Amino acid sequence: MTPVVAVSAPRRTDAGRERVALNTAYVSALTRAGLLPLVVPPLIDPADAGAVVDATRGLVLTGGEDVDPTRYGAAPHPRLEETDHGRDALELELIRSARARHRPILAICRGIQILNVALGGTLYQDLQSERPGPIDHQDKTGCHAIRVAPDSLLHRTLRTAAATVNSRHHQAVRDLAPGLRATAWAEDGLVEAVEWDAPWMLAVQWHPEDFTEMALFAGFAQAVRCGED
Repeated sequence: MTPVVAVSAPRRTDAGRERVALNTAYVSALTRAGLLPLVVPPLIDPADAGAVVDATRGLVLTGGEDVDPTRYGAAPHPRLEETDHGRDALELELIRSARARHRPILAICRGIQILNVALGGTLYQDLQSERPGPIDHQDKTGCHAIRVAPDSLLHRTLRTAAATVNSRHHQAVRDLAPGLRATAWAEDGLVEAVEWDAPWMLAVQWHPEDFTEMALFAGFAQAVRCGED
């Protein structure tokens, strides 16, 4: 049977109606990798996160709104954008439950941020004002180079020590959480990927689903299938 994986999602208001609004690029990438994505609405009670993880074989944390800075003990920055308290709470519990059950995790954009916060790290709330540099990480049409640690899961998955990735974020990892290891950096030194030793987990700041980068999804799918053996 096709392995089912849980996929987090944002909510949006469209014509006065609130909707769950996952970009279809995530679904396309996961199905191409041989997985069956199960969208997890952010309205679910965090107490039910364990049931979600029990019913699936892996967890994908997707992009979306800013993480609430009170989650890591910071005051809101003037440039803080929309947050979703309910989504934060649910995803923190999904991460805890997935780790406890040794489920593989793939985290993308906001995903790397909430994962870092879940383990005790902090974030830049706005890169342009808090960490200005030569790369415009908010450039939705631009790309930049990254350096990949040679002895890392990311390196084994991408099979390269250097890559070009897309950017569209104004928040990023600031203080790395205990237990996480940074394994990719932009040319300006910004952390672009993190991982831990076990179970399988890769978290990236870019959007591989839009970049048609299948190596990360294929690696995640392989880890999901290995976990079923």
